[in-house]
Amino acid sequence: MEETPQTVRLDGKGMNASLEHIREDLIALLPRLRRFARTLTRNVDDADDLVQLGLERALAKLDQWHTDSRLDGWMFRILKNAWIDEVRSRARRNRVLTSEEEGEQVSDAAHEAQEHALSVQAAMQRLPEEQRLAVSLVLVEGLPYREAAEVLGIPIGTLTSRLARGRESLQSMLSADV
Repeated sequence: MEETPQTVRLDGKGMNASLEHIREDLIALLPRLRRFARTLTRNVDDADDLVQLGLERALAKLDQWHTDSRLDGWMFRILKNAWIDEVRSRARRNRVLTSEEEGEQVSDAAHEAQEHALSVQAAMQRLPEEQRLAVSLVLVEGLPYREAAEVLGIPIGTLTSRLARGRESLQSMLSADV
């Protein structure tokens, strides 16, 4: 089988090299995946479960990833879709989502910096979901607008307007807290 630049070769000698490279890339992505999952779920435990589920789905469907596209964008899209599935499932079971514990990252060493980080985190949580996800993908995760728009399944113009409204709301909330 000839290896194409658009698909991952999962047979023969190329399998171990390709899988090892992807495995290393996925490990390097873990902090960003966890951060995005926390943005989606608003709960540390749910975020960890979501990352695990996302990695399982990605590895099971690795042949669907095109090597000429960004792995981080593909993984963020998997996480977003997995979370949508989970929310729908919970709604069917009539479960209530719990909110994230306040102050979980507060430490004595850098109290003021942690306090600021918590106020930014709280302001992010008050944003409408569409703005929160846009801000998270572009400003926190550093995805290009095109990739972020693809992850969210929206046009770039919609992403930019959500991002602008999100920035404006965050600035307003954070200046009110000062």
